[in-house]
Amino acid sequence: MKKKVAISACLLGNRCRYDGSDNRDTNVIDTLKGHELIPFCPEDFAFGTPRPTMDLILTVSGIKALSNRTGADLSPPVEAYADAFFDTHPEIDLFIGKDRSPSCGVRSAKLYDREKNLLSADATGLMAARAVEAGIEAWDAEAFVEVASRK
Repeated sequence: MKKKVAISACLLGNRCRYDGSDNRDTNVIDTLKGHELIPFCPEDFAFGTPRPTMDLILTVSGIKALSNRTGADLSPPVEAYADAFFDTHPEIDLFIGKDRSPSCGVRSAKLYDREKNLLSADATGLMAARAVEAGIEAWDAEAFVEVASRK
């Protein structure tokens, strides 16, 4: 059955990483052959490319994406993009996120406290959290390929 798959655009070869590079992953692309791929990149949309990096920080008001350069809360535009994306694409069957991304990591994003002490290496990025909340099957790209290769 053909699925509609939301996928981190960098995995498809789009040069939208913070440093202007990509994370093209032919294993993911090959595994998803025959499905409809719908690319997304909330960080590129909100901040352009290249851009300063950000990390997930546990604050008194919850998990936020804070700029590593300025400390500014970058969460609102990422979350607004995610909400608009899923509102525009309510038919998404599967979400494939880039591992370790503060926006797209499903179970691999790093979460820090305010002093940059690592609290977790299996947190969920801001956009991935929206997919999970919506009940969409969600995977980090590396885990998805690993599981699919066993079938």
